[in-house]
Amino acid sequence: MLIYLGLICNENMQIEGFWYYLFTGVFEATTIHYAVAKIFGPLLFGRGWCGYACWTAMVLDFLPYKSPSQPRKNLGWIRYITFTFSIVFVASLFLAKVGNIERIMFWAFIVGNLAYYAVGIALAFAFKDNRAFCKYICPITVFLKPMSYFSVLRIKCDKDKCISCGKCKRVCPMNVDVTDNSRKRKNGTECILCMECVRNCPKDAL
Repeated sequence: MLIYLGLICNENMQIEGFWYYLFTGVFEATTIHYAVAKIFGPLLFGRGWCGYACWTAMVLDFLPYKSPSQPRKNLGWIRYITFTFSIVFVASLFLAKVGNIERIMFWAFIVGNLAYYAVGIALAFAFKDNRAFCKYICPITVFLKPMSYFSVLRIKCDKDKCISCGKCKRVCPMNVDVTDNSRKRKNGTECILCMECVRNCPKDAL
């Protein structure tokens, strides 16, 4: 999607592209992608997109801080600012009747991706956490979080096997308390199904 649809076909696959095609009423790959991966799909697989298909996270996962060494910071509100900025940016182009919007959207896709990588890498080193961008900045999570609450695919804990060693919490890149089977568990809508907790559980309780 990044290379073929984005760079070759000049289609904005970022959230700005979603708003653009939504406003124009054009059913393009971006709208299909958002519907499947980020709006309705999470009802089935939660934030699996973040764990296996996101091209921003793909780069961030190569950085050295796979397991956060510090408590999660109360900065999740920033994602709502970036989310609002994306829709205001596109709406402003339409309201101002700017010409050649499609070309502007292509360059917004290029610049936006570069900005995501730059900010993501900077935050990873600043917070010693590869997924800091996903936790605090990424606007897509505004779509993903409410749908992920109802996800069918979830990590569950066998309480009879669990010895409360805490290893699953230490290795989880998103700070999810997977020992709590409730949908209200701590950071429950953040689970990216990476299976690090399952691989590291000494008692196969997950």
